[in-house]
Parts: sequence; C-alpha cells; structure tokens
Amino acid sequence: MAKKKDEPKAKTAAGEQVYQFKITLQGIDPPIWRRIQTKDCTLDKLHEHIQTAMGWMNSHLHQFIINGVIHGDPELLDDGWEETPPVNSRRIKLSKIVPKDGKRFSFKYEYDFGDGWEHEILFEGFTPSEKGVHYPVCVEGERACPPEDVGGTYGYQEYVRAMANPKDKRHKEFLEWSGPFDPEAFDAQAATKEMREGLPDWRNEEWV
Repeated sequence: MAKKKDEPKAKTAAGEQVYQFKITLQGIDPPIWRRIQTKDCTLDKLHEHIQTAMGWMNSHLHQFIINGVIHGDPELLDDGWEETPPVNSRRIKLSKIVPKDGKRFSFKYEYDFGDGWEHEILFEGFTPSEKGVHYPVCVEGERACPPEDVGGTYGYQEYVRAMANPKDKRHKEFLEWSGPFDPEAFDAQAATKEMREGLPDWRNEEWV
C-alpha cells in the first residue's frame, strides 16, 4: 500500500499580521525565555505554542491571567465556581486581547499549579508575515526548560546543582529519573518543529 503523502500545511499570506511574543519563565536566574511568532489564534492554541516552544509536556493544568481576569478551559478548571467562571480560552482570540495599535502588552501564564510555573507573556507587537514561511515560529530563546514535576523553582535549583556535581548525594537519583540534562541547551529550530507538530489531540484520544 502506497504511503500517504503529508498534506501541505497552510501558509500565512504575505503581509498578513503576525503576533510576536516573548515568554519568560519567572523566578529563575539566568532567565529561561522564548520569542515566538504566530498568526491570530485562540488563547488555547497559544497555550499549545507556549508548551511546545518552552519544552513542557502539557501534563498539568494551566491558566492565563489577563488584566486580573482568569482565562482558561472552564471544563478543566471546573472547581464548582460560586462566582464568575474563567473566560473560555478555547473561544477568545489574540486579536481580542492585544492592543490593536501593536503597543506592548503583558499578561501571565501559569502552568502546573503544584510546581507553580509562572510565565510573563509580553506582546512585542505585530510583524508582517514572510512569504513562504509557515507559522508558528520560535525565533530565538535561551536555556532548557526545567523537567516536569521537578518541584518548582526551588526543586529545579537543587536539581541543577546535583546534576552538575557527580559527587552530590542526589546526582545518581536525578540522573536515573531524567537522564542527562544540560540547563544551557536550546535549539530554536527544534522548538519550531515541535510548535508546528503541536500537541496530541488529547480531548478526543487517549495518549501517554
């Protein structure tokens, strides 16, 4: 049976507005950050771009906080809301959130409420799309994403220290848990590839 060819991915029309964001993980120094570009999409899709650009695995809950208001998937964040439920991130688009004049604008993205990973999302403005370029794109960034379930910023600091010192009492434990880890490693092209592949359709399929 002939192998089915991959269908061509849609290209953004030349000159169409592209949104540029800088994503910075809070509480870690030197900072871990990514600069990405995407065409207009829902906040739910932006979450997917952030996960794949940063290197997270979408294993935990998340939410956006924009002008003090929680945005997320009401089904996932369902906590018997006695007051106002979160704004539905599956419906609201970037074009409804960022300033239409392209002025810089920041908001928060929180991932894994246990480890408490907080990110600043800075909208840096619009840029014209480039002919033939597929979006989204990770333009640049620095440093590797912390492993999932490492214990937040404090756990990550302990993890990095132990991984850098073979004599540390937890070095072997962490190595067996996560394998080799280079905190300085980052590849924008690899991140772009992950962004374009996206996340598994976990709402409709079982996946591990």
